[in-house]
Amino acid sequence: MRTIPRSWLFVPGDSEKKLLKTPETGAHALIVDLEDAVAPTAKPVARRLTRDWLEAHKRQITMRKQSRWVRINAVETGLWREDLAAVMAGAPEGIMLPKADGPEQIRQVAAEIYEHEQRNGIPNGQTKLLPLVSETPRAALTITAYMDASMPRLAGLAWGAEDLSAELGASRKRDTDGQWTDAFRFVRAQTLLVAHARGVWAIDTLYADFRDVEGSRRAAEAARADGFAGMLAIHPSQVALINAAFTPSEEELANARAIVDAFAANPGVGAIQLNGRMLDQPHLRLARAVLGID
Repeated sequence: MRTIPRSWLFVPGDSEKKLLKTPETGAHALIVDLEDAVAPTAKPVARRLTRDWLEAHKRQITMRKQSRWVRINAVETGLWREDLAAVMAGAPEGIMLPKADGPEQIRQVAAEIYEHEQRNGIPNGQTKLLPLVSETPRAALTITAYMDASMPRLAGLAWGAEDLSAELGASRKRDTDGQWTDAFRFVRAQTLLVAHARGVWAIDTLYADFRDVEGSRRAAEAARADGFAGMLAIHPSQVALINAAFTPSEEELANARAIVDAFAANPGVGAIQLNGRMLDQPHLRLARAVLGID
């Protein structure tokens, strides 16, 4: 099984300066953005810079174990085919599809990716897809359709709050306690549950105020505690916070090892007592997940 990227950093595709700094960010996955971060007039330049970056940094980033992704423009814009034509020669690990409107769009984009893989000598199926499944009301209501649809390239599900709030005309996304309001909480939960049901990565949305260090840390810690595999980042300063939040502490690792060892010492037993706690199979599965044991 592939290593799950924990931190996913957006980088504007039209900024050569920021692209050159990506290897030093520490992000597990880099998402070069051809969509929201790039003005319409700058998209041709962004495609060229992104293609050159993919080619030039392929070996360097692979050695640093950073995966390279590209967020193309939404299908409805008509720009996505030009995006793929420009970047697929650089063999990115995956494509992020914004404003994904259900599995049929995923299959449509996947078919185009297949053609580019053939043209560029890329192994069939190597390029994965990560849709943003929540950015319009219609898209948010199709999340459950991802659970059983045939989509071999699907690596995970991610969600975003910014576009959805604009579509809803919502003046807030969080309440006075900092918790997501109902519509966003619903979307987040659906993304998490469907991703786990499907057996793919669940990637939590970004924390928009990157200057709020404590807020970013709390959001990352909540994402991991709730069961997400990783989290989007809008600024390099958030990467270290996300990586730390998704890294088990020594105490967690020690506790997980103790649970695994206790069950190993008592084969065939469904439940055991350990340090005054009654533990059963769900505790064992969680401990194994903390230790990265399949």
